[in-house]
Amino acid sequence: MKNKSIGKGTCSVWAGEEKSLMQNATQVPVVHSVSFGYKDALQWQQVALGKQKGHIYSRNTNPTVDVFENKICQLENAEKATSASTGMGIIHSTLFSFLVPGQRVVSVKDTYGGTNKIFTEFLPRINVEVILCNTTDHEAIEAEVAKGCDLLYLETPTNPTIKIIDLDRLARAGKKIGAIVVVDNTFATPINQQPLALGADLVLHSATKFLGGHADAMGGVVCGNKELIDQIYHYREINGATLDPMSAYLLLRGMKTLALRIERQNQSAIEIAKYLDSHPKIEKVFYPGLESHEGHEIAKKQMTGFGGMLSFILKENTFEAVGTVLANLKFAHSAANLGSVETIVGPPATTSHVECSKAEREAMGIPESLIRYSTGIEDIKDLVDDLGNALSKLK
Repeated sequence: MKNKSIGKGTCSVWAGEEKSLMQNATQVPVVHSVSFGYKDALQWQQVALGKQKGHIYSRNTNPTVDVFENKICQLENAEKATSASTGMGIIHSTLFSFLVPGQRVVSVKDTYGGTNKIFTEFLPRINVEVILCNTTDHEAIEAEVAKGCDLLYLETPTNPTIKIIDLDRLARAGKKIGAIVVVDNTFATPINQQPLALGADLVLHSATKFLGGHADAMGGVVCGNKELIDQIYHYREINGATLDPMSAYLLLRGMKTLALRIERQNQSAIEIAKYLDSHPKIEKVFYPGLESHEGHEIAKKQMTGFGGMLSFILKENTFEAVGTVLANLKFAHSAANLGSVETIVGPPATTSHVECSKAEREAMGIPESLIRYSTGIEDIKDLVDDLGNALSKLK
């Protein structure tokens, strides 16, 4: 079903599944088999060498996992995709597939906390130079790329302060110098943003979040051109961070409603952002759908929807105040996740940047009184009323 004229909603439901169905089933089978047998040794060898389609061992490939990869590949209009057991698994596999000692990475300060740890702790151990620029200073990023860059890593909207990066502009800067341009599209999803169409070489997702949408399966996936994906696949198959078939099935099941969920979350998030933006106990709201957001014009240019993620800073600037709000929310899980059908809230200190110290978070512009809010699909009136009640408990 590789057809760009098909809508994202239809693609979410149907893409990648036709060839996997068996015995008149209408749903993708979960293939739990670890290995796949061949009576013909020559055919076995051809499959093992990748010269003939098939499966040998589920650490390498698996029929159910293949369907998941094919679906996201088609949603992102990519040549090929490969997956891993978690979002961090695919981020790690992507970075370590291409970077060797002596090379140079340019990225931004506002990446997800786990990604930031790879940049600040693990890559320097193997003598990879990492330059982290102010996230919205496009001129500074371009200048660092021009000095030399083997891989440019971008994330937009960012986690958790929802900053926006001009993908077209920076992808052109990366391409000019021959860098591999990687974009984390987790917050936007392929429904709201298409990084490959904007010039990226690779687009990745923590599938645990919006793709799955039900907080019951973990996974990560990266899409792009075949040559680059083959390199990541080889690293991942040896590294062993394999997506298991049951998780792949659950992610597939969740993705059938991806377009519907994102449409609802887009609509609700902007209403919540507007409500909070005028609330007397809120210092600042971060949401690109607000005209006051510094990245609003860029977001309008490169996104078809502003997403379900927002964050806000309480005027009562204490972690205790955060606790008060969370404790009084009725329709929200206080948990380290996002992108689910249920609203999920939490401070970066216990979610996105739990690996970082308070000083490190402050250096990234993340105050202790910031709350990350992942909008669910509940009725908008109930969510607004719930926030109003929780905020009324503050001093």
